[in-house]
Amino acid sequence: MLVIMATQITQTERVLELVKEMGVLRARDLNPYGIPRTHLSRLCAAGKLQRIARGLYALPDSEITEHHSLAESCKRVPKGVVCLLSALQYHDITTQAPFEVWLAIGEKAWKPRIDYPPLRIVRFSPATLNAGVEEHQIEGVPVRVFAPAKTVADCFKYRNKIGLDVAIESLRECLRSQCCTMDDLWHYAKICRVQNVMRPYLESLAP
Repeated sequence: MLVIMATQITQTERVLELVKEMGVLRARDLNPYGIPRTHLSRLCAAGKLQRIARGLYALPDSEITEHHSLAESCKRVPKGVVCLLSALQYHDITTQAPFEVWLAIGEKAWKPRIDYPPLRIVRFSPATLNAGVEEHQIEGVPVRVFAPAKTVADCFKYRNKIGLDVAIESLRECLRSQCCTMDDLWHYAKICRVQNVMRPYLESLAP
């Protein structure tokens, strides 16, 4: 009996350590350690954990930031990259306030199906998915986000999804806030193959 209790205490401590390390813990993160998921419900009942969404847990006193939904999304879809409207919002270069988290995945990648947060999945080619990716820490979770210049180029590429007016606004705000240079924008315009689309706007905004 004492051995069983000691094992449970050890596993409970390990779960709390993992949450502290990761910020947001997925239930399946316990699998490599052979820890039963029942520990999660017990810790929630004891007030030592909080269930923030199905299959996602955090410490009760954890700081919930304005980008909490991005942390949750990337915890559930670790290979996804925050893109388009959500990336614009993260970099503060838009007036848009999307209620969905926009995530880029590979052309042949499995499309995630989760209840929360709501996702808007966009498929990117290998060249565009791997270009201009930055990694940020949000609530202890590594979150991959496209850089400002890459996001602007993506907005022109996917202008039929988000609207040309949003793409133009993002370009103006990006230059106004000096998030990037003209050279950066041309670089990603070439990768996204939207040089001809962006050229008149870039030339009109050039100093």
